[in-house]
Amino acid sequence: MTQMMGQGQGGGTGRGTGQGGKGMGGGRGMGAGGNCVCPKCGYSTPHRRGLSCYQIKCPKCGTLMVRR
Repeated sequence: MTQMMGQGQGGGTGRGTGQGGKGMGGGRGMGAGGNCVCPKCGYSTPHRRGLSCYQIKCPKCGTLMVRR
């Protein structure tokens, strides 16, 4: 068997699963809009791009916020 330059012999099946674009949160991809809402007291603030609501503590009660 001859090999051409740049082509190797692979044993793979070609059925990679990959990530499929799903990130944290089940791949919901809500975009830049929406609000961060406290599930305990209901406090709401606009979502800030690049900062997950799950990283923000409610300023009123200290509970981690969720995205809505």
